[in-house]
Amino acid sequence: FWLKKPDFRLTSFPTVSTMGNCFAGVKKARSVPKYKVVVCGGAGGIGQPLAMLMALDDRVKEVCVQDVTMAMVPAAGVAADLGHLERPAKVSSFAIDPAKKPIDQLRDCLTGAHLVLVPAGLPRKPGMTRDDLFDKNASIAKGLVEACAEYCPTAVIGLIVNPVNSIVPAMCEFYKKKGLLPRRIVGITTLDVVRANKFVAERTGTHVADVDVPVIGGHAGITILPLFSQVPAMSKVGADEIKAMDVRTQDAGTEVVQAKDGKGSATLSMAYAGARLGKAVLSGLEGDSANAVECAYVAVLEDGKKIGTTLPYFTTKVKFGRDGVVEDVRPIGKLNDYEKGRLAEVEKQLNDEAQKGIEYAQRL
Repeated sequence: FWLKKPDFRLTSFPTVSTMGNCFAGVKKARSVPKYKVVVCGGAGGIGQPLAMLMALDDRVKEVCVQDVTMAMVPAAGVAADLGHLERPAKVSSFAIDPAKKPIDQLRDCLTGAHLVLVPAGLPRKPGMTRDDLFDKNASIAKGLVEACAEYCPTAVIGLIVNPVNSIVPAMCEFYKKKGLLPRRIVGITTLDVVRANKFVAERTGTHVADVDVPVIGGHAGITILPLFSQVPAMSKVGADEIKAMDVRTQDAGTEVVQAKDGKGSATLSMAYAGARLGKAVLSGLEGDSANAVECAYVAVLEDGKKIGTTLPYFTTKVKFGRDGVVEDVRPIGKLNDYEKGRLAEVEKQLNDEAQKGIEYAQRL
């Protein structure tokens, strides 16, 4: 079960006080289930635990586990398994033939969705260039986003499709071409925040519930910039150690791959992070603005000066609103000299990666 951060932006995950039959005599905190959540890639390594975590939210009335027909674990099997959880959410499944267009198959799956989480796409394989990976995964994302535009155009779409720094701009620009709001699509970068919070808590002895590290920039390598200077608990940590923690946050995914001996990647922690972002979206829909704030990779639009960047796409803290869209973006705040230097590195690389996505959308 999950222990609660102070409000944790996760207002209704099971906690010590809401685990029902696990703690006899303890009353459940009840919400009215009203939201439909679709997890595309829901039968995969990230998708299964992500679907489970969203099904545990009592505000959710339906979770649809969507995947392809040849998935190693059938989507219907995942739905049957999750359907036995003692939670209000109905769990349904939907499998599509990847040889056919998603838009021709996903009407019933996506209609009525408030939130679509997309842990989909291929991992980078030996011999595959970054361009190869982008081309394949952009095609997968485009098919799903195109279907969302048709059947749930007011839903929030949270993308966990690599390379996020390029895929998100591509899909946002694609949405704009369809006359839809680009800020209904966000790149889920929450795992960088989750990792940075844990590393700070371990180093300083601070309870992790009292740590909130803003992580700005992008979602790969040096484009990930944790702002440790904005965390009071880090005030007595030396510069060399802060730099090492910065690098560890950037490379944390590799740390997991190596620990799994190349047999897997960060699936469970990514699912946790995706659910945390998803719950912030639901809180926004509920009008619970205090719990509707997370870092996410979004279209900057006219807010570059406010945020503190010249880039067209950037990760910063955002607030989700009642209408299912990012309604506010937050300034990155004061940086120390080290962070200013790192931000220059971030912007140089991130600009090139975002432009790749923008150019892809221009060709559609």
